[in-house]
Amino acid sequence: MILPNDIKPELSIYYNGGLILGELQKHDNIAIFDLFIDVEKKYNMSFATFILSMDWLYLIDAAVVNDDGEVLLCS
Repeated sequence: MILPNDIKPELSIYYNGGLILGELQKHDNIAIFDLFIDVEKKYNMSFATFILSMDWLYLIDAAVVNDDGEVLLCS
């Protein structure tokens, strides 16, 4: 759910995408698995939520994964 109206916002893709963006701003580039480990430890995010949030960030042109498997912020 992108923007839920009757559940905790912590379960939304929109909210979790923001958490991922916050972590991405700390790194120039980071391996996607390392990013997941950082986010999972800090925010207890599930892998499914992480992947859905990464898809959302890609769709809105906020982040991309390059051929080396590194996540980069789009400018």
